[in-house]
Amino acid sequence: MAGFNDAWNTVAGSHDGEPVSLTLQPLLEAVYLQSLSKPLNPREFKVSLENLLGFLSEEGRTNANCWAVDLFFARAVGWERDWAEQDLPDEFHNILAMMGEALHDTVKAPDIARDYGCLPEQLLERVRLLPV
Repeated sequence: MAGFNDAWNTVAGSHDGEPVSLTLQPLLEAVYLQSLSKPLNPREFKVSLENLLGFLSEEGRTNANCWAVDLFFARAVGWERDWAEQDLPDEFHNILAMMGEALHDTVKAPDIARDYGCLPEQLLERVRLLPV
């Protein structure tokens, strides 16, 4: 579990003076654990992504939270193993990659995030369409 804690510590805190929600931590941890699990359980992985993106689409839609998730997947600092090197199905890999692209623009530049398909609700819709 040290890997998650190290990764979380790189993104927790605040962004532009706004605190990252502590509610985000267990949601992000669930995705982290599922993405590195062997063997992969696609159903559980999908549920963890739905929970995280659902939170970011509603009550957790803050600039700090969106930045934290974006950085968590873009940098993968402190991870036990880099998720990008995991043998994930392409559909899951693509969603994690998109979460590390323009998700950080969700609150302050939503048109940019929308153009890249990286708004939380856009990503959530993609997750819901994943076959498991």
